[in-house]
Amino acid sequence: MFVGDESAEAALDPAERRRMYEAIGTWWGERAAAGRILDGKELGPTATATTIRKRGGKVTVSDGPFIESKEALGGFAIVDVPDLDAAIELAKGWPVLETIEVRPVVEERDESSQPEG
Repeated sequence: MFVGDESAEAALDPAERRRMYEAIGTWWGERAAAGRILDGKELGPTATATTIRKRGGKVTVSDGPFIESKEALGGFAIVDVPDLDAAIELAKGWPVLETIEVRPVVEERDESSQPEG
């Protein structure tokens, strides 16, 4: 998951933004061609987020992201690598490295093997 500062991107001049997206496109394309990236998307800005909360049986819907923070989730990639070390190496090459969070995908769960509670 790619995390960044939306205001920093907004402050880029058009030529810098174009170079940034070209670098991202090159990075993404090379890794997709090598079979390392299976899927992924850029997310809309936090201003387009809607948050649904359910607490104590009450549901609220509000505009905006879940948390107020300078950094926000900007997109994600689903990658095919052999282990965490390979995922970390892949992430280190992201051309606009600010913050990248790496997590495994939870495969279909066999609920019969899950602890009760």
